Amino acid sequence: MKKDLYDEKDDSSIYLANVNGVVIAFVCAFLLTITVGAVVLCSIAAKKPSNVNNAGSSITEIEEDSRMPLAEKIVNETVRVPGATKIDTGQTSDEINTKDAVTESVKDTESTENIDVAEATTPGDTDVVDENNSNSDTQNNAITDPKWEHALTPANQEYVSMAFAGDILFDPNYAIMNKIRQNGGGIEGVIGGSLLSYMRSADIMVVNNEFPYSYRGAPTEGKTFTFRADPSSAELLNQMGVDVATLANNHAYDYGEAALLDTLETIDNVGVARIGAGANLEEASHPVYYLSDNGVKIAIISATEIERIDNPDTKGATDNSPGVFRCLNIDKLLSRIKEAKATGAFVIVCIHWGTENQEAIDWWQQKQGPEIVEAGADMIVGAHPHILQKIGYINGVPVIYSLGNFLFNSRELETGLLRANIYKDGQVKLQFIPAIQSGCTVSEATGERKTAVLNHMRQMSDGISIDDEGYVQ
Repeated sequence: MKKDLYDEKDDSSIYLANVNGVVIAFVCAFLLTITVGAVVLCSIAAKKPSNVNNAGSSITEIEEDSRMPLAEKIVNETVRVPGATKIDTGQTSDEINTKDAVTESVKDTESTENIDVAEATTPGDTDVVDENNSNSDTQNNAITDPKWEHALTPANQEYVSMAFAGDILFDPNYAIMNKIRQNGGGIEGVIGGSLLSYMRSADIMVVNNEFPYSYRGAPTEGKTFTFRADPSSAELLNQMGVDVATLANNHAYDYGEAALLDTLETIDNVGVARIGAGANLEEASHPVYYLSDNGVKIAIISATEIERIDNPDTKGATDNSPGVFRCLNIDKLLSRIKEAKATGAFVIVCIHWGTENQEAIDWWQQKQGPEIVEAGADMIVGAHPHILQKIGYINGVPVIYSLGNFLFNSRELETGLLRANIYKDGQVKLQFIPAIQSGCTVSEATGERKTAVLNHMRQMSDGISIDDEGYVQ
């Protein structure tokens, strides 16, 4: 009996020993496999070039912080297009603000642009600046020889037709340019066909160019939103039928002096007149004149009162330094209006004013509007609030307080195109074309949407008659 027990114990010992041997062999093989795999992966990683430090492909990640309180966020699932690495998700600003507490101190306390980020990898998107081409570059402080007077043969001999659009943005880091890239680089299909027809057929087409064109400079330190476009995108102005680009705004100087000077040259090179910024104050404040062979003479002046502080991020031009034409102190603007009026011109002032995202006219608009009219302006067209504001009259002079965004981001909002016929006797006939900006496109509103936009303008514009075709009385 004892022998049988001993035999059973021996058999169990042998069995356990065999099992232990198998386990030990498996563990050794597993550890050897991991070791070999680690060596191979390290070898591959050592040979693979780093994308982060690769010159010419500086990619800036957008962190979920307070830097862009109203910027739409990015999704990774979206199919990328060449040159773009980020697309907006359509997340609302309320959702963003819930997640991202605003902690930065911004000099322009009204700076709350609704922006969509679409990061790109083109050379113009880097913030690496050659020491010889820094923001302190002052090698080109002479007037850059823009053309101030233009001969014009209007389509109709009774008047000169004009069109005005609000804010545009061609920065490749934002969603509008991503849409244009997806569209093959052209503006058709991004701006609706009927709007383009109005713009291209106008004798003079004016747009608010809310950014510089340059590869140089660095973003203004501490500024929440800074824009810069590839100089090649200035050709889009030609596709839009633009004749005049206004630069007196709070983003033309976002990348400093060198980028602003590049902007002046770039716009000159595509044959578009530019006003509101210059190599010095004489140039920045100078009107552009159109002399029509039907006898109508038009002067257009661009000025900005935004960043209403003593030391703004957007530098004002001086007698010997580049910048924009600032008019918080309005004396120089009033002087320029009087000079233009003395030439017999119909004087139009394009002014950057108002409070962002506020329909109500603010104190500065109420103060400066009558002063501009008293100096001799015949029409005022405003920008900056990023939304539509009312149309009104001051002593018989039409004031379009804000045309809002025209082609600026993906948000759906009401906008419009202003058409103005300037007659030989100095009378002006206005038509407001309702439009909708949505999904990085802008198109003329039709049907119920057209009626809704017109009704909204009527509701804001007390005492003004706007008929069903947008004609203003």
